Amino acid sequence: MLTIEKLQIWMIALQATYHENKQYLTDLDAAIGDADHGINMDRGYTAVKKNIETTEHKDIGSLLKTTAMTLISSVGGASGPLYGTFFLRASTVCMGKTELTDAEFVAMFKVGLHGIVQRGKANLADKTMVDALTPALEAMTQALENGATLTDILQAGTDAAEQGMQQTIPMLAKKGRASYLGERSIGHQDPGATSAYLMLKTALDSWGE
Repeated sequence: MLTIEKLQIWMIALQATYHENKQYLTDLDAAIGDADHGINMDRGYTAVKKNIETTEHKDIGSLLKTTAMTLISSVGGASGPLYGTFFLRASTVCMGKTELTDAEFVAMFKVGLHGIVQRGKANLADKTMVDALTPALEAMTQALENGATLTDILQAGTDAAEQGMQQTIPMLAKKGRASYLGERSIGHQDPGATSAYLMLKTALDSWGE
């Protein structure tokens, strides 16, 4: 079972992850975007960490909603609205719950991803975070159906997200600032897919047994 305490640990750990990878994500974004993705993610999750540590949350839904609204209000560019939408949609299936089953976690992830797709209007192979998150959801769903533990579910999702992230390198960008570059976007790893992979990897590192 995933308790609200474990969810809080994940959110706080994400601040450290994005702070440590701020330059890496910014360098990736410099090649095909505004050179601010790492800076934005670091700023957003620094604010999330502060809000989580100073606000009492009675259930997972309110925790995720606070995360969502903080990201939307503090992160510039597309990242804030997209990650904010992920956690805002995820919060709707967690209201009143102080712990989640493995199935509920995967369901939460599914709802969040659907929110990103609807908000960003991105499809697979558009060279976005969707290219990391979609295969991750498919892998986690399959692992869940096979009766895997949470650690194995997250491992499957993380591995799939990493592969999806790497597969954005030869893609032509069709969304966002990178799409303006046309053919020049080919050969660069998508920063959004990278931060999405890091989100899952941090969950695995935080909860892995």
